Amino acid sequence: MNAHEIDYRIIGEEMQCVEVHLDQGESVVAEAGSFMMMDPDIRMETIFGDGSNQGGGLMGKLMGAGKRLITGEGLFMTVFTNAGYQRQGVTFASPYPGKIIPLDMQMLGGKVICQKDSFLCAAKGVSVGIEFQRRLGTGFFGGEGFIMQKIEGDGLAFVHSGGLVLERDLAPGEVIRLDTGCLVAMTASVDYNIEFVKGVKTALFGGEGLFFATLRGPGKVWVQSLPFSRLADKVLSAARHGGKDEGSLLGGLGNLFER
Repeated sequence: MNAHEIDYRIIGEEMQCVEVHLDQGESVVAEAGSFMMMDPDIRMETIFGDGSNQGGGLMGKLMGAGKRLITGEGLFMTVFTNAGYQRQGVTFASPYPGKIIPLDMQMLGGKVICQKDSFLCAAKGVSVGIEFQRRLGTGFFGGEGFIMQKIEGDGLAFVHSGGLVLERDLAPGEVIRLDTGCLVAMTASVDYNIEFVKGVKTALFGGEGLFFATLRGPGKVWVQSLPFSRLADKVLSAARHGGKDEGSLLGGLGNLFER
């Protein structure tokens, strides 16, 4: 294996964290801001890119940092290494309510494609890059643009979802359709496309958007029940109304009579 072998424990239900156990010299790479706590012999180091062993030297590091800028992430990641002689732990927390999904990359064909903001942490040696959508329709209307994240390697990686997460194993040719924001991750063998919602009334007044994602097997798919964009829309909507309509018989209609 190229990636470090790490052990882990996922703690909690609604607001989960993952506790990673490291033997001497082992490391885990994490997104900035995901760190929660660590044992005293853990050492932190800020690096360019994802810390994988691919493309060594300054140019390789700059390319890794450039990939992160394209996906909307920061230039830097943090490596946590056990510098002691005893097994040590470091814990990372999910940024909003949901579930942490462990991905054994060796069992998943070495590559998983996921939303560009879902990566949490991974064993050092696992590469975090970009995946361009080949179809114009998918790129323009897929909710994630042309770019998604790809995780490659043979170690453990962790991504987070919003709300409940469902796993689906798709047989060859089996198709599921879902809201474009509800896709968390999928194996590389899954075919991903975007379809227009049929019916003018459904498209304009259905409240579910004009497009949905179509995934065709074979492969594994992870689906989230509460995308962060949906949660943010609800919070912003409540903030704009200031909670004035709660408990009112008129509800939102009361705003029509305000000056």
